[in-house]
Amino acid sequence: AGAIAAVRRELQREQLVVVRLQLAGGVEQVRKLSVIVVDDRGLGFPYQVSDAALVAGGAGVGVRTEQLVAAEVAHLGLTRLEVVPSMHERKARMAELSDGVIVLPGGFGTLDEAFEIITWNQLGLVAVPVVFLDAVGYFGALFEFIECSVVAGFVSDGHARSVLRADSVAETLRLATSAPAAFAPKWLG
Repeated sequence: AGAIAAVRRELQREQLVVVRLQLAGGVEQVRKLSVIVVDDRGLGFPYQVSDAALVAGGAGVGVRTEQLVAAEVAHLGLTRLEVVPSMHERKARMAELSDGVIVLPGGFGTLDEAFEIITWNQLGLVAVPVVFLDAVGYFGALFEFIECSVVAGFVSDGHARSVLRADSVAETLRLATSAPAAFAPKWLG
């Protein structure tokens, strides 16, 4: 168990370094975006992305719940910070403001928000590209799960293909600003 934990720690460190380098090199691509809507906790990758956009002359918009703002978990240097009462309203507002979604390495909250927007795409509630920035294979097991869901018949191949994956900032931005997958009104097939 100790060896597995050591490998995981090393992989995590490597992922962090790769994403930070990609973000540093991605400022020119970020500059091309008119507005970036971020998970603006004031920490981690989203913070770095929003700062890169702001430094490049872009605008950064954050949407936080009252609870998180009260706990001082918000990036106060954004162009605009919208405060809403609940997580449900936060997700809806972020979806309303977004033309594309980039999923950065993260935990349960990241996956919750990513799969909610994927499901909204599947239901036809929104039509936005969802792209996972897969730094050093961070999301590899997640994409294996998606493929297993297709094989088991729980997810259609078309819906699975609508969940995009890229390993560079430039490719991620290209996919996130491209036309979304066509809406297929069937759950399977």
